[in-house]
Amino acid sequence: MDKFVIEGGTQLKGTVPASGSKNAALPIMVAALLVSGKTTLRHVPQLRDVSTLSRLLEMMGARIERRDDRLMIDTRDLVSVEAPYDLVKTMRASIYVLGPLLARARRARVSLPGGCAWGPRPVDLHLKGMEALGAKITIDEGYVVAECPRGLRGAEIHLDIPSVGATGNILMAAVGAKGRTVIRNAAREPEIPALADALSAMGANITGGGTSEITIEGDHPLKSSVVDNIPDRIEAGTFLVGAAMTHGDVTVTRCSPTHLSALMAKLREAGAEVTSEADWVRVRGPEHPKAVNVTTDFYPGFPTDLQAQMMALASMSDGTSIVTEQIYRDRFTHVAELNRLGAHITLDNNVAVIEGRQHLSGAHVMATDLRASAALILAGLAARGETHMSRVYHIDRGYEHIEAKLAGLGAVVRREQEALVV
Repeated sequence: MDKFVIEGGTQLKGTVPASGSKNAALPIMVAALLVSGKTTLRHVPQLRDVSTLSRLLEMMGARIERRDDRLMIDTRDLVSVEAPYDLVKTMRASIYVLGPLLARARRARVSLPGGCAWGPRPVDLHLKGMEALGAKITIDEGYVVAECPRGLRGAEIHLDIPSVGATGNILMAAVGAKGRTVIRNAAREPEIPALADALSAMGANITGGGTSEITIEGDHPLKSSVVDNIPDRIEAGTFLVGAAMTHGDVTVTRCSPTHLSALMAKLREAGAEVTSEADWVRVRGPEHPKAVNVTTDFYPGFPTDLQAQMMALASMSDGTSIVTEQIYRDRFTHVAELNRLGAHITLDNNVAVIEGRQHLSGAHVMATDLRASAALILAGLAARGETHMSRVYHIDRGYEHIEAKLAGLGAVVRREQEALVV
């Protein structure tokens, strides 16, 4: 098993391009199941989650070819409608196959998902959406078994919360349903209009992507298409937080500043100098970050996927910061590991109180999930001494060549084989 050895005390300086978005690429890859033909997706990052989903689609009969940052997905031959536990347990995005399989094959058998090891994230909104579209759903030994022998039919669906996953899954299913579907209280995260645009390029009739009400005129013929992925706003944001933490100066190119507005506002509040143009953001970190309060919220609010990174920044700020997690209320597995690096963080339900320290100190820590991994790397870069982070397979799920990108900014992060303890 690999680990990272992180040398602390280096300022991050330079320019780094944002990779394609993981959270947009995965549902678009799955949307290819709707088409009896070839979908070409450009700007696809090389990530463990992309490889896992590719294997799942290949098990269903897809032929997938990668050329540089392009994926060619040929789904003319669909041979299976099952998403087995062995693959689904490693990534929650596998539940996305449910909607497209129902729309195309009228049946699906999908294992209940796994993914990051923090808290339950139920799929009930996905299942309620499929039932509203006419599918019959049962749970059989840990599998969602769904069928609609007469096909899906349009419906008006109001989501209890604007779930990104449920919005995307229902959106894909509705493309293959007969009649009109309206999704109210839909998620507005950038990954949803990206999916809607991809489906439209395939021939779907969709309006309102990126708003709280999406309308789909279903059952239009779909065709092969070429789709461009959007930049990864969470990867971009991670590098920008790193600049603020290390008194650095980092410009992230090939990104979308509008997707990062909530983060940019908080970094300015923390004392960083933030400038941007159409496709880049630059952050110059302060001598000592100021304390800043953060409350996660649905887009355009502050993203939960940057909460851990901001907590790392708050750990070495002047004063006391409060971080309130409203999306995934138990998303705090990184707290104990940050405290090992010298942070002083206390928890009360979904609220973390962080008393800033002038310095963090290197230590042995363990990554517990994808975004916690990013926070620990940033904290290790800002700390005094050397930090050893185990379980780096988490970071490989969502950050493309992160040690190489950090090296380009002056960081020293080595990937080493972890010694086995007998």
